[in-house]
Amino acid sequence: MPSDYKGARNSRRKRRGVENAPGWIWMLVGLGIGLCVALVVYLRDRPDVPVPASTVVSPASDALEESAEGPDADRSATRFDFYEMLPKFEVVIPETEREVRPDTAPAAVASPGAYVLQAGSFASYADADRRKAGLALQGIESAIQKVTIDNKTYHRVRIGPVTNLDELNDLRNRLRDAEIEVLVIRVGE
Repeated sequence: MPSDYKGARNSRRKRRGVENAPGWIWMLVGLGIGLCVALVVYLRDRPDVPVPASTVVSPASDALEESAEGPDADRSATRFDFYEMLPKFEVVIPETEREVRPDTAPAAVASPGAYVLQAGSFASYADADRRKAGLALQGIESAIQKVTIDNKTYHRVRIGPVTNLDELNDLRNRLRDAEIEVLVIRVGE
């Protein structure tokens, strides 16, 4: 039969004699353990600090120096060999900056013929078109040539062909002043 639990009290008994420790005690215990571990790690990893030698030399210290030349001297000599080895090593430091050369005018083309100036070669068409637009702003007419080399597509910005040598050298100087490197290509024979 069902029984009525309305008036029944909890069957578990409360332990009155044993109480849990407050949280702040556990925090202090954890902090103490952490500090002890940190101290052990600090002392274990601390480098040996040499004791500075006194500047006053006494007769007793001469005897100590002679006895120090025994097995301890060999150990300290092998321990600090890098003081002698390091000056013998040659370290080559590469120059991070190239030497700046004065900007010189390119040698003028003297042999007659038809020439094409290449003002750049770009992997993307947008970069080539940007260079072409920059040349157009300077009044230089150019064209974009699409080539495929080793399954890679390049877009060359070319000016010309130019047959007049004075016009060719003038174009090269204008492009050099605009800080555009050009490649001079002779067309035909």
